[in-house]
Amino acid sequence: MAGRTFAIGDIHGDLAALDKLFTRLPELTADDTIVFLGDYIDRGPDSAGVVARVRKLMAEGPAKIIALRGNHEDAWLQVVSTGWPEFLLPRGNGCYEAYCSFMGLPIPGEEDIPTPDAMQAMLEGTCIPADVIEWFKTLPHWYEDEHAIYVHAGIKRTQDEFPHPSMVKPPRALLWLRDRDFFENYRGKLVVFGHTTTRTLPNELSTHTPDDPTDMWAGPACVGLDTACGKGGFLTAFELPTKTVYETRD
Repeated sequence: MAGRTFAIGDIHGDLAALDKLFTRLPELTADDTIVFLGDYIDRGPDSAGVVARVRKLMAEGPAKIIALRGNHEDAWLQVVSTGWPEFLLPRGNGCYEAYCSFMGLPIPGEEDIPTPDAMQAMLEGTCIPADVIEWFKTLPHWYEDEHAIYVHAGIKRTQDEFPHPSMVKPPRALLWLRDRDFFENYRGKLVVFGHTTTRTLPNELSTHTPDDPTDMWAGPACVGLDTACGKGGFLTAFELPTKTVYETRD
């Protein structure tokens, strides 16, 4: 019999929320699996701490840890490889917060802009430690177990069907999708995803607390877990097969 799986939505640098969420989960065992849906960094105050905590969990257990790649990790890999100022510059992407976290500096205010030296380090990606970049490279684009398929963002329809993630080429397409067609019309094995904040998903399709659009989103055959942690919301976990929901808000 398959063990329990706990899928956890986008954390975005909020280590306090991650630690709080784990106090609300049941005691974990070696038979359990934690699936992080990606986006460990940017926006929140402690990107470095979140990465360190997830890596420590992977090394020490007790549960099996699957850490998926998010679009923010993917974006920083592109920054390091070929550059991507268009991702770094918008303050809403939270890259300056990640810079300050990894450099051990005070977290900036929302209106603060990077100094010239900070901007140069961000443009070159040198503010992210080399071992963290190498870790980003190892993160898979999807995961599947007996309960569900797990991706960061979703699956785009191809030739009038939604392909299995293993068939999506290039796989990074699984990290960036925002497509109502997937949220509304996908059918098949349950897909658990993050990336798109639940408050922007089609709330009329959700069967989980439809009166609260900020809560977890449960559509016809997929579940959205990005409840805006690191950007004014909270962190959510979803347990399978029981479909129990855990969250950090009181």
